[in-house]
Amino acid sequence: MRSPALRHVLTHLITPLLMCVGMGLAYMGAFVTPEPHHLPVAVVGSAPQAKVFAQTVKDTAGDKLDVRTVATRADAVDLLKARDVTGAYVPSAKAPELLVASAASDMGATAVEKVFTPVAAEEGVPLKVTDVAEPVADDPTGQGLFFLLIALSIGSYASVAALGAAGAALSMRVRALLTLGVSAAVSGIGALLAGPVFHLAHHDLAGVWGMAWLYSAGILFIGVGLHTFLKRWTTLTMMVLFVMLNFTSSGGLFRPELQNGFFGTLHAFWNGAGFVEGVRSLLYFGDGGLSRNVSTLVVWLLVGLVVTGIAALYERPRRARHAVGHTGTPTTETEATASPAVLPTEREAARAAEEEAEEEAEETVGV
Repeated sequence: MRSPALRHVLTHLITPLLMCVGMGLAYMGAFVTPEPHHLPVAVVGSAPQAKVFAQTVKDTAGDKLDVRTVATRADAVDLLKARDVTGAYVPSAKAPELLVASAASDMGATAVEKVFTPVAAEEGVPLKVTDVAEPVADDPTGQGLFFLLIALSIGSYASVAALGAAGAALSMRVRALLTLGVSAAVSGIGALLAGPVFHLAHHDLAGVWGMAWLYSAGILFIGVGLHTFLKRWTTLTMMVLFVMLNFTSSGGLFRPELQNGFFGTLHAFWNGAGFVEGVRSLLYFGDGGLSRNVSTLVVWLLVGLVVTGIAALYERPRRARHAVGHTGTPTTETEATASPAVLPTEREAARAAEEEAEEEAEETVGV
C-alpha cells in the first residue's frame, strides 16, 4: 500500500471492527436467548407428597431446574435470602404460594413464576406470589446497579488512555498516584449517582463507595500496567476484559442460571459480578456473601498492582537510557555541530507520540 495516510487509517479501523464482532458475540450470546440452566428452586413440604411433587417438577423440567425440598416456609425464605435458590413453591390445594427475591434478580423471579404458574393453573387455583426481598421503589427492577456498573466501568477504562498514553512521559510512580486519584473520583461519582442522585442505596452508601473504589482501582491499575506493553491495543483489550466479558457475566440483568455455562462460570470470579453481587448483599441481603464478593474485588486490585509493578520494572532501564541520552553534552566540535540537527528528529518523535496519545484517547472516549 503506497499511501501512508491510507495505511494509517486502515490500521486504526481494525480496533472498531474487532469491537463490533466482539460486542455482537458477547452481548447476543449472553442476552438474546436467556433460558434456565440448573435454576435452583425449592418445594416446601416434608410429606411424601411434597417429595413426589418435587421429583415430578424435576423430571418435567430436566436440566432447566435443580429442585430440592425444604421442611418449612421459613427454611425456604432463608434459602432465598442467602440466594441459594431463586424461587420456592409452597403447594396447597386452595392457595399455592410462590416465594421469590426479586432484589437478587428480577429476571430470575420472572423465570420461576413462569415455571410454577402453569402448575397452579392445573389445580384450578390462582398462584400467590410473595416477594421476600424487594428492591427499593427508586429501582423497581433492581437493574440500577447494573447501570451503575456501566458508569463506573466507562469512567475507569476510558481514563486508562489519559494515564497510559498521554501520561507516558511521566514516571510510573506518578501515574500510579494519578490512578489512585482517578479511582477515588470515579468511585465518588458512582456513590453520588447511587445515593443522592438516583437513590439506589438508601443505606450503607459508604460501603457502596468502598466497593466502587476497589472495582475502579482494579481496572485502572490493570489498564495502566498493560499500556506499557500493548500501547494502542490497550483500548481493545480493556473493552474485552471490562465490557464484553464483564457486563455480560455480572448478573446485573440475568443471573448465571439464565445464561450459558461460559458466562455463568465467569460470574463466579469476574470483577463486575463481584461488584454487583457485593452491593446487592450490602443493600438487600444483610451482608450475606459480602466478604466473598469483596475478596473478588481485592484480588483484581492486587492483580492490577502486580501488572503495574511489572510495567514499572520494564520501563526503568528504558527511562534510564533515555535520561542519559538527553543529559549528555557534546564533547567535540563535531558533536556540538551535529547536536542541533538531532533536535528536529527528537521533536518529530515527540510530536508523533503526542498525536498517537491523542488518537488513542479519542478512540477510547468515543467507544
